[in-house]
Amino acid sequence: MALYLLKALHIIGFVAWFSGLFYLVRMFVYYREAKDKTLQEREVLLPQFLLMQKRVYKIICNPAMMITWTGGLGMIYIYGMDWFRENSWLHVKITLILVMTGYHLFCKKYIVKLENSTDSLSPFQLRLMNEIPTLLLFAIVIFAVFKNGVNSLLVLGLTLVFGIVLYAFTKWYKKVRESKMN
Repeated sequence: MALYLLKALHIIGFVAWFSGLFYLVRMFVYYREAKDKTLQEREVLLPQFLLMQKRVYKIICNPAMMITWTGGLGMIYIYGMDWFRENSWLHVKITLILVMTGYHLFCKKYIVKLENSTDSLSPFQLRLMNEIPTLLLFAIVIFAVFKNGVNSLLVLGLTLVFGIVLYAFTKWYKKVRESKMN
């Protein structure tokens, strides 16, 4: 029973965590684009986006990350250390979740940069940054579903190819947006 509860919490946590990070970085894009608006629009939009970013980070992302880690580590505890040692897929998944945690912490630092007006990323760079959780989600889910039945290098290679496709799509979308503005 405890295992199912932890598994449910883990799934709920990572869905909320990813959702929060997707939304948060999208707001970074909007914040950066708002800097190019009129003074009157900037005075309204920038403080509002900053407030929203802080709330999403504090109220959604942080608790969701903690629930994800608690559920995952709890499941490892229940399965035991022998199970943990035997499942190499889980080592890769945990590594990817550590990368996700680093991304999460980077987002907090970026909120501070926005607050201090020391940000330097363009809207395009932020759009690319917004695809990082997509790549991590892709790889993490593949490992969680296929477990030891998948070649780690193949999954990481497919993730890289998927990243290249996302980059190409983002570049194409940038051109479409720019052509509509002109």
